[in-house]
Amino acid sequence: MALGHEQVGVNKFKQFDCVVDYSDHYYYHQSKPNQKSNSHGTMMINNRNTMKRIMKEWEILEKNLPPSIFIRVYEGRIDLLRAAIIGASKTPYHNGLFFFDLQFPSDYPNNPPKVYYRSFGLRLNPNLYNSGYVCLSLLNTWGGKGTERWCPDESTILQVLLSLQGLVLNEKPYYNEPGIKPAWSWESYNADVFALSCKTMLYLMKKPARNFECFIAAHFRDHASVILKACVAYRNGRVRIGLFDGDAPVGSKKKKVNVSKKFKDSMNELYPELYKAFNRIGASLKNLPEKLEDDGDGKPANGIIGKLKRFWEAMTA
Repeated sequence: MALGHEQVGVNKFKQFDCVVDYSDHYYYHQSKPNQKSNSHGTMMINNRNTMKRIMKEWEILEKNLPPSIFIRVYEGRIDLLRAAIIGASKTPYHNGLFFFDLQFPSDYPNNPPKVYYRSFGLRLNPNLYNSGYVCLSLLNTWGGKGTERWCPDESTILQVLLSLQGLVLNEKPYYNEPGIKPAWSWESYNADVFALSCKTMLYLMKKPARNFECFIAAHFRDHASVILKACVAYRNGRVRIGLFDGDAPVGSKKKKVNVSKKFKDSMNELYPELYKAFNRIGASLKNLPEKLEDDGDGKPANGIIGKLKRFWEAMTA
């Protein structure tokens, strides 16, 4: 279900909350051999120590979440959790939203949680597969030593989420891949990542994660202008991809960054889709063009050349 026009601010959305509806959670349909339901349909985990540890995890999250992470746990399924992570500034994920569905195993914390990334079939990081698989040492889904691996006595869900944000969704994800690199340079990979992050935004606005509908709409209303301005700045080589900061690029404005035709084409395609989607949810898009055009100098054609070009295109259509 696509987002509507309900105007609710992000500051009205609780960072940690317990909700009822878990019907779109990835692990809702997974088998639960060591769990059973009580008369109210609530999942009961047989291991009392596991129950106590999950309750402790809830307390840790409620008290210690950074402003960029939002959590929903479920009244009827204590074993499930959903997290939304806001992409950090100075990364190609900036202003994006990334959702992860978690499930506590029945013997938690002896084994780490299962984690599924809501990818929409896109792979925008070497650690996050388009299947939703998450490759991380802390989850024992990748090699590691000592504290890099899951430790039942010390590791927590908060640590997992902070690792996803800081170690996975970082400024140069190109270097997350230890084997054959996903592109010819970290700059070219950042270009691919930013485009995929924009596609993820579109998917989220069309099919928002349940219990986060208002949050998604509010977040993109608040950040629509910066996201669109970043698209323009990156497309026109004014700043390295991932370093756009508000209205002005970070770093030198004199030296132009080389931008591939592939990236320019992707921005030409994605920008108008983003504009329309942001407009539908009531974002303020004042002084922003509805689409990107090139006047031959790498700049959007909003001046006389652009007007003449559009006029002749209309006359000859």
